[in-house]
Amino acid sequence: MNKELAMFLEELENFGVANDQKITDKSKRMRNVTPETGQFLSFLVTTTQAKNILEIGTSNGYSTLWLADSVIENDGYVTTLEYSASKAELAKRNFEQAKMSKWIDLIVMDAGKYINKVESNTVDMIFLDSDRKEYVEWWGDLSRILKRKGLIVVDNIISHSDELQDFYELVSNDENFKTMKLPIESGLLFLTKK
Repeated sequence: MNKELAMFLEELENFGVANDQKITDKSKRMRNVTPETGQFLSFLVTTTQAKNILEIGTSNGYSTLWLADSVIENDGYVTTLEYSASKAELAKRNFEQAKMSKWIDLIVMDAGKYINKVESNTVDMIFLDSDRKEYVEWWGDLSRILKRKGLIVVDNIISHSDELQDFYELVSNDENFKTMKLPIESGLLFLTKK
């Protein structure tokens, strides 16, 4: 990662923390991943050599930039979905300022409608950090669009385990997937397609 992007990510991290400390309305909070989770996502992209990444839940683009920085090495791109037009606009500005827009396709749309139209077996990696109550409904399309040996990473599996219990039970019982929980930060769930 170049020095300019590293400094910009630190600015975004500080903005997100300050914003979330003063805002109580969940829809206006950034709820960014931690820097450690961002580094880990970046590492995963590099080691799996993922080229086609789908992120569901852009917010202000903090995690997107971590993903995009590594996907450059793989000659790939990140498609990121955000339902909130105001957050998407903020993310767009952040991508431009970071000079990373070339590797990011930002789509303002309901994620369920989008993934329903994605071609089967085309996505290498999915980062799921969105409206957790939708995950169960999305599962059919998420599992369909992921390539064999592809990876799904789900954030907040420990911090919001009650909200993700039904989803966890669903994916754990899917014979086409291997699952693993990793207790770093808010907890990450890994799913790989057999």
